[in-house]
Amino acid sequence: MIRGNMPTQAATRIALLTGGASTERDVALASAAQVLAALRSRGHRVNVVDIAAGTVAVTEEHLLLKAGVGTRPPAIESLDAREREFLLARLGAAVQEAEVLFLALHGGRGEDGTLQAVLDVIGLPYTGSGALASGLAMDKDLSKRIFQLAGILTPDWGMAPVSVTEAGDRFGWPLIVKPSKQGSTVGLSLVKNPESYADAIREAEQFDDEVMVEAYLPGRELTVGVLDGEALTVGEIVPEHEIFDYECKYQPGMAREIFPADIDPDVTAECCRLAVAAHIALKLGAYSRVDFRLTAEGYPSCLEVNTLPGLTAASLLPKSARASGIEFDELCEQIGSVARRTS
Repeated sequence: MIRGNMPTQAATRIALLTGGASTERDVALASAAQVLAALRSRGHRVNVVDIAAGTVAVTEEHLLLKAGVGTRPPAIESLDAREREFLLARLGAAVQEAEVLFLALHGGRGEDGTLQAVLDVIGLPYTGSGALASGLAMDKDLSKRIFQLAGILTPDWGMAPVSVTEAGDRFGWPLIVKPSKQGSTVGLSLVKNPESYADAIREAEQFDDEVMVEAYLPGRELTVGVLDGEALTVGEIVPEHEIFDYECKYQPGMAREIFPADIDPDVTAECCRLAVAAHIALKLGAYSRVDFRLTAEGYPSCLEVNTLPGLTAASLLPKSARASGIEFDELCEQIGSVARRTS
């Protein structure tokens, strides 16, 4: 396992990119608030940039970053045009003083490879994965195809349109319906009967033009961080709801997250092996978080890989790192110190 005690790096000028026009905007801002404090505590010079608004004055940071995560994702219609304009015309000027761009972003253009492609043109080093890898991981259909090629078990799936009869015959009930390119379970439904299927498809279509229908695995849910090519500690997620939905992810007391997971050592080892294999198969960068469910036979089945997982102190990746001996401020600094260099 990776251990901490990383020496403090020389002070670096960092632009912390956050916010944006994403249904996960609130989550991004929550991550940014704690990453900002962590990096400044290590002596780095950090300014905050909302990719839907621009550079945030130090005196205004508390207004942007103080809000918590609500019980449902925010509406983004009014932010979308502002984000497009900022990325096209103002991003370069906002980050020109930075040595590193730290991406505290989740979902939308900040995680699907769009922003990464723009940053590749600008040529400044940024955290996370490159444009191609980000796009592959965000597109659950493509990532599951890659898992299969790499010999990584993943729940069976199909892409809509899938008739209710075909869905029931192939996957059984209950099953999962979700947008193909969203995070934080936004638009995801656990569909228990044929009567609810059409409504679930319509719900997912609100968030993506591609909808996935997937077999539901009722087993234990596990997660493991990957940092610098090595797996961190495996954790177990025990939500209050039947699935680890948006509310359970972000509301206090709605889930127990146990690190290390109380599972068989062989299952732990296999989760670690598969997490690194999935990370490599998708050509990811310095870090990620990989989520699994156990099959009825107790074998890990990969649900998805998160290229920019949550970075609040209470998020799953920091918990996985802490259980491996890496404290939150060290984790943030380590992520920043291995930012992608594209020029």
